[in-house]
Amino acid sequence: MTTRHSASSSLRPELLTRLLRSALGLAMASAALVLLPNAPAQAQAGAEAAQEPDTSVLSDTLTYDDVTKQTIYKGNIVLTRGALTLMADQLAIEQDAEGYQHGTATVTERPRVTIRQEEPAKFELLTAEGVKAVYNGKTEEIELIGKAIVNRYVCGKLQDTIQGQRIIYRQKSGTYQAFGGAESATRDGRVRSVARSRASADAALAECQRKSSPRK
Repeated sequence: MTTRHSASSSLRPELLTRLLRSALGLAMASAALVLLPNAPAQAQAGAEAAQEPDTSVLSDTLTYDDVTKQTIYKGNIVLTRGALTLMADQLAIEQDAEGYQHGTATVTERPRVTIRQEEPAKFELLTAEGVKAVYNGKTEEIELIGKAIVNRYVCGKLQDTIQGQRIIYRQKSGTYQAFGGAESATRDGRVRSVARSRASADAALAECQRKSSPRK
């Protein structure tokens, strides 16, 4: 049941699963593993075994505290990890006493935190935006807060979208929720989800494949 303030979106779950897990969660967690030398050895070993791409962060300033295990980036932040990009004005990453990593990305100059994940082989682009993006390494929850939007494009054409005040993805259970409210990305403060037919996505993909194929 949908209400003005809270709703569970009916949009197919793989959209958020693929975007939020690979984007915000892994981006912040990998940045934490790089910069927090006392991160759990098991997590480090797992990352090495998977041969994951390097994480690069550009910012105006960087502050690292070895005692508190906290790293703070400020100013025009661009975090890249393979085909993933996260842009924000401040990114704070810390490690708690149990060794879990937590990250918070916020904005002061730009309108929203922006996360982009490209899949060139599928001509697909996934994006997520919010005034704040939070990753909890212990609960494995990812949350976009304030004017939250998640979109999927195929061949440059919008296929799926979720908009609301907050979007929460719970990695452990593979579930997510979208909530409406005064700070929703929609004009009426409600949750809005739109999913185009699979035929639409297939047609867009076929168009890009045709354009990219070498002409004989």
